Amino acid sequence: MNRRLAIKQLFVLAGGMMIATSCSTGGDTASIALHTIKLTASDEKLLSELVEAILPKTDSPGGKELNLHLFVMKMVDDCQSPEDQKAFLDGLKEVSKLSGKPATELVAYLNSRPADDLFVKILKQRTIQGYLNSEYVMKNKLKYELIPGRYDGAVKVNA
Repeated sequence: MNRRLAIKQLFVLAGGMMIATSCSTGGDTASIALHTIKLTASDEKLLSELVEAILPKTDSPGGKELNLHLFVMKMVDDCQSPEDQKAFLDGLKEVSKLSGKPATELVAYLNSRPADDLFVKILKQRTIQGYLNSEYVMKNKLKYELIPGRYDGAVKVNA
C-alpha cells in the first residue's frame, strides 16, 4: 500500500464519519430545526392532531395534509414572545394528556378552555394563518389578479 492511497482513504473515512454524525438526530426530536423552543417528535405528532382537529379534511386537504403543524411550530418559535412561547408549551403539555383521543374530544377540550387561554388563541390563530397562506388556498381557492388588474375599455358608465 502506498502513502497516497492511505491518506486518500483516511480522508474519505474522516469525511464519511463527519457526514454520518451530522445526519443522525436523536430519536425524539422535531422534524424541523427550532431555535428557541424545544419540541419532541411526540409533541409534533400531538400538534398535528390538534391542527387536524381544527381544520379536518373535507373536499379540501386538512391541516395535517398541509403540514400546518410545522407552520405553527415555526411561527411560535420565531414570532411569539418568550412569555407566549412558555404559555404555548405549557398548554401543549397539558393537552398531551389527551394524546390519541378522537378529534371530537380534542375539539371539545379546546372549546372548553377559557376564552382568554393563550395556548388555544395562538394555536387557532397560527393554524388559520397557515391555511390561508398555504399553496393550496393560494392556487385553488383565491382568484388573484395582478395589480392594476385587467383593462376593459368598453364598459358602460351610468351617469
